[in-house]
Amino acid sequence: MLTKRIIPCLDIKNGRTVKGVNFVDLRDAGDPVELAEIYAESGADELVFLDISATEERRRTLANLVLRVAEKVNIPFTVGGGISAVEDVDVLLKNGADKISINSSAVKNPQLINDLVAKFGSQCIVVAIDAKKIDDNWKVHLVGGKVPTELDLFEWAKEVEERGAGEILFTSMDNDGTKDGFANDALAKLSTSLNIPIIASGGAGNMQHFTDTFEKGKADAALAASVFHFKEIEIIDLKKELKENGIPVRL
Repeated sequence: MLTKRIIPCLDIKNGRTVKGVNFVDLRDAGDPVELAEIYAESGADELVFLDISATEERRRTLANLVLRVAEKVNIPFTVGGGISAVEDVDVLLKNGADKISINSSAVKNPQLINDLVAKFGSQCIVVAIDAKKIDDNWKVHLVGGKVPTELDLFEWAKEVEERGAGEILFTSMDNDGTKDGFANDALAKLSTSLNIPIIASGGAGNMQHFTDTFEKGKADAALAASVFHFKEIEIIDLKKELKENGIPVRL
């Protein structure tokens, strides 16, 4: 049985790790290089590094920061933010990233998924989807959740899979930063309708929420930020509890 993955997320703005609630009210959470090193040593299975202002400010991800982070970690490392061309990915992978994550650029130019998969392989390409429930329908949002679209979460996820992406990182904007648990109904629907791994994001507040998203949400991995950044949950303690609950994890 495949082990479930625990993934700290480092949201980066102006070179610092930040965390907000429902994608706003950001507060400082520390130096991303220091945090990355701590997580790599404390049992994290992977890291995700998202330059959350890169797309909004129409600039490329801070490749130099990626290099510094990659030099400190020995676990798989995904980088996203402002990636809109094959050349962007080339730079990031050369600087040490194992995978890249695209979001807004994939919606605006779906062919980009195909092009990246053709050049770098499915295992390298994660498509992040930020969605919010509007009138009982999950709608995809762009540019760090600031721009709503009419795109349906599940239809877009299916297209993403068909275009060759290796994983989907789904963030519920309604749950993000609330610490009330993950959007397990949506996650379960994604997981049962697709054949690629689904990473759950948005809503982690306690250890039970992780168990729930693996059992009820059928997620393959769970991503969180503030509970790890502010030491509300230690990853090794979380993994021990998950194992006690019958969830397969790497200890």
